[in-house]
Amino acid sequence: MWEIEISKEKCIGCEECVGSCPAGVLELVDGKAEAVEPDECLGCETCMSVCEAEAITVTEI
Repeated sequence: MWEIEISKEKCIGCEECVGSCPAGVLELVDGKAEAVEPDECLGCETCMSVCEAEAITVTEI
């Protein structure tokens, strides 16, 4: 199982993570990325790699 943390302070709302997530875990909500389906996370860390603001961390729990 994976935990996705998104820093609302760092997120710039570019949607790069939303478009890159193969599991459809992320959506833009009120201009910020949010994990709307966290249980579907594959742990691939693609969202982390495309996040220019370094606002996302994915950790195994």
